[in-house]
Amino acid sequence: MTSQAQPPAPHGMDDPDGYEAWQARSRLVLTPVAAPSILGLFGFGAATFTVASNLAEWWGNAVTSPVVLAPFAIFLGGLAQLLAGMWAYRARDGLATAMHGIWGAFWLAWGLLMLLTATGVLSPVLLDSQALGFWFIALGVITLFGALGATAQNMGLFLTLILLTAGAGLLAAAYIGTLHNVRIAAGWVLVASSAAAFYTAGAMLLEQSFGGRVVLPLGKWSLSGNVPGRRVVRDIGYSAGMPGARAGQ
Repeated sequence: MTSQAQPPAPHGMDDPDGYEAWQARSRLVLTPVAAPSILGLFGFGAATFTVASNLAEWWGNAVTSPVVLAPFAIFLGGLAQLLAGMWAYRARDGLATAMHGIWGAFWLAWGLLMLLTATGVLSPVLLDSQALGFWFIALGVITLFGALGATAQNMGLFLTLILLTAGAGLLAAAYIGTLHNVRIAAGWVLVASSAAAFYTAGAMLLEQSFGGRVVLPLGKWSLSGNVPGRRVVRDIGYSAGMPGARAGQ
């Protein structure tokens, strides 16, 4: 009685516990999500533009402005960004998770402070407290790291975050040093940051709406990624059984 020879094992699979063997018999099924930063950046841009234009003294007064600004900041800057941050966590984007999470939490805190002072629960004197300057020192440090991380993605996001870092630094100096003109300058810088956020979010939205094709360039390192009409997102991000999935956004 003769035994039939078994076919040779594929290359790299002779070890049943090896990496290639596990990869060959494993499948990871993920549910792709839309880029959360589209929502996060639009929420950030809207809240920042409205509050920063008030800081720059384009409009408003000390009596009615806090009442008008508080709910807008809480829901667009706070809630929308926190939701975006949590969805970014699911998309495995650490940068978006950190930036939207931190700034979303800030807008909730700032909006609550505005609301409490506007309704007389807290003294309006708190709105000029030097302690607020230390809020912006912490936010500026965190955002600076985010800006450095954004250089690996695109220049639109980098510009948004580096202007936000500069605006936070100016606000820190304005509150700690009681410098009114510096606070106005911070408002102008933050308006510029909101404009960059609007552009970046809009470019991401249009890219996704047009099937992964560039409509507005974002300043990516790849030259082809900045050519209008060029497809930059592929349907399959990985070869190992994960169709439609890719890390980040």
